[in-house]
Amino acid sequence: MLYRPAVLRYAFEAKFANKNAYIAGQLAVIDKLEFLLALARERHFGRAAEACGVTQPSLSAGIKQLEESLGILLVNRGSRFHDFTAEGERVLDWARRIVGDTRAMREDVHALKHGLTGRLCIAVIPMALAVVETLTTLYRERHPEVQFTVLSANSEEIFGLLDNLKIDAGVTYLEEAPHGRVTGIPFYRERFCLVTAADAPLGARDKVTWAEVAQVPLCLLTPDTQSRRIIETLLRAAGGEPRPDLESNSMIVLYSHVRTGRWATIMPATLAATLGLTDILRAIPIVGPEASHTIGLVVPVRKPMKPLTAALVAESKRAAQRLADC
Repeated sequence: MLYRPAVLRYAFEAKFANKNAYIAGQLAVIDKLEFLLALARERHFGRAAEACGVTQPSLSAGIKQLEESLGILLVNRGSRFHDFTAEGERVLDWARRIVGDTRAMREDVHALKHGLTGRLCIAVIPMALAVVETLTTLYRERHPEVQFTVLSANSEEIFGLLDNLKIDAGVTYLEEAPHGRVTGIPFYRERFCLVTAADAPLGARDKVTWAEVAQVPLCLLTPDTQSRRIIETLLRAAGGEPRPDLESNSMIVLYSHVRTGRWATIMPATLAATLGLTDILRAIPIVGPEASHTIGLVVPVRKPMKPLTAALVAESKRAAQRLADC
């Protein structure tokens, strides 16, 4: 049977329109999954809508449509957000995977046309902030069109930010990395030292024990950080009790106090070397036992990996070698 050109054109246009409608529908689903991720991050409808650049009614309607299409309740809500249902938590896991893969695909295609460009967001534990410049500097030498955002966060926050696609990578303790959720690349071994004035009671020593350090009034990071928890464990194992005269979630605050020569702190030897010591300060290794922990880069488990992230993994290995040679 022969078809007239007009009939063929109509059939083609109808098929093409259906295909476009299907694609538009899939993109709309991804937008709604983005709404869900924003709500997981912000725990507030208004802030989630603002983060997505839409009105609150639009965000609420989008999530409601997603619930209707799936036939389940995703969010426990009254006049405000409460939490996710069990089904909502499961959909949230899929949303992270689908949205993450979609973003990775877009970045991959863009990199094929334009090379590596864009912005990498990295969250770093406070104890490693002064060392991360080794990684970012090496990266920028090879990929000068890439910009960086570096945030300070504790280890728990870093894994939450990775889960919710707020950051591309983190630098933290690899011992804390959740199995199956992230890939860890060793960066350096963290060994602690006592930073104190040369004329302080322990200031002339070549090394000190954790039991001795437990007797010294200290400036320490706040208890929500993994570094603080590790230090407390080591001090208590030596029969002591942490004695912080000052706490802060900022290493700058701690270091500014210590450099006066009237305060002491515990910090990684790598960090002490990076910050530099004044004439009146010394960094004294802590032994008995000598404790070390692996600091490394953590990135989401995803194949294929985003081009910007894959390049970051490669540069982290170069940075690890440079730190090992120092």
